[in-house]
Amino acid sequence: MTDKLPGRKSGGRDGDGPAETPTERLLREAMNARASLITAHDLRPAEPPNRRVRRLRPVYLTAVPIFALAASLAIGLLTFHGDPVARQDVPPPAATLSTSPSPTAEPTATPTPTPPPAATPTDTGTPSAPSQTEVPLADNTPTPSGPPSSPPTSSVATPYTFRGVKFKVPAGWSVVPPKSTDDRVCILSPGASAGAQGDWTPQACEPYGVWIVAYNTADEVKNALWPTMNDLDSDGGWSRQADCPVWGHPYVPTGPYAKVGTPVRTRDIVAGRPIAKTQWQVTCKPGDDFTGQMWGLKDDQVFIVANGLKSDYQAGLVSILDTLDLSGRQAPLTSSNGNDVAITLDGLGVGQQVSTKGTPVAFSVTYKNTSQTSYALVQPLVYTEAYAGTPQNQTIPMNAGKLERQDGDAWVPLPLSPGGGTDYAMQGKAASFPLAPGASRTVKYRMALDAADGAGVMPVTARATLPYDGTTSLTVIGEKSVPVRVVK
Repeated sequence: MTDKLPGRKSGGRDGDGPAETPTERLLREAMNARASLITAHDLRPAEPPNRRVRRLRPVYLTAVPIFALAASLAIGLLTFHGDPVARQDVPPPAATLSTSPSPTAEPTATPTPTPPPAATPTDTGTPSAPSQTEVPLADNTPTPSGPPSSPPTSSVATPYTFRGVKFKVPAGWSVVPPKSTDDRVCILSPGASAGAQGDWTPQACEPYGVWIVAYNTADEVKNALWPTMNDLDSDGGWSRQADCPVWGHPYVPTGPYAKVGTPVRTRDIVAGRPIAKTQWQVTCKPGDDFTGQMWGLKDDQVFIVANGLKSDYQAGLVSILDTLDLSGRQAPLTSSNGNDVAITLDGLGVGQQVSTKGTPVAFSVTYKNTSQTSYALVQPLVYTEAYAGTPQNQTIPMNAGKLERQDGDAWVPLPLSPGGGTDYAMQGKAASFPLAPGASRTVKYRMALDAADGAGVMPVTARATLPYDGTTSLTVIGEKSVPVRVVK
């Protein structure tokens, strides 16, 4: 066998074809070495088969690509132009060869995801880590393994309407879209995704967001578990299983709270309506503290709750409250005829200042039957509700001062506050009047506060009821509250 092919020189091109590459020479050397091992004995005719040809098992199929590779090498060898023996003056190829992937090839390896960075707390205090007995607060919703994907946010305040309650979502905050059957919606603060890191779920609005709750029907009001107006009067503020919404690691404690601070109750004016607020300072365990805040609009049965919200986002919470608009909301009927009589107050406006120096304030209340029911007798009621300035130096807190109703040419004294009983509800019997559909009646009042009354927002409430003598339930067929500002 010759060592060289005719028509080729030992180096470079000679017009007969391209120069041989190092890989080609290696392949040729390997084939020549293999060919030199074949003898005349190896070229004898093969023995005829003496048994049934067996089917190859699937494991044997791996040999097929090997034979195909050998065939392709052989074919490639016949097409190469070059010496069958590698030249000694050419350095051998590198041990590892890199090949460019095919343009149509798809990657088969899945890139390893980069773990999300740990949340960096911004509070000045470092909360203690939850013990093994604490249950992460997730409302029975599986906890996502990675950082939560918060709903889209906006760089400007955007209007939003939920169950007739209109408000504006602050810039950077986001709304978790509620279901059609939900009676509440969650507005997440900008720190929700960074602060939650594995604890956040759309149902767990605390402590990273604000709840807005709106009950639309009498059944929803009756069956509501939390929040309710009664919760505003509660020392704890929660009638359900207590949770510990501590920023960064909310959880459900296995026992009662270590401490619940003295509630601070205030009243203010929002959307032209009196709104009650209660605030609690809570310690779940040493180092785990949070502030609970709840607002309630009694007539509209609308509540705003922010438990554990970081103080950094208090301004956003206040802006939500400031933009509340209930003008398009129908208050829930607490009874089948709860809104039959529409009530307006003239001479007593929302936020009007009322002095505690005994100066009388005259106003009138108009009762109009907007239903198709003809009422033989409607009983008018007017009274002031307890507020932050209500004197506390008596068993039952009651506002000081006097309230009078004009009956003909006389002024009849009335209780200024309901007190603890229902006697106030019988004071309108003498002034009862019939009210046919579409008819109206106006009653005049005057009020004067005493120096014992403190400053604050005080609701003045007018009601239309059916005749009441204290032996049956009080049936309210119309109600309206106007908040005034009491000044010293």
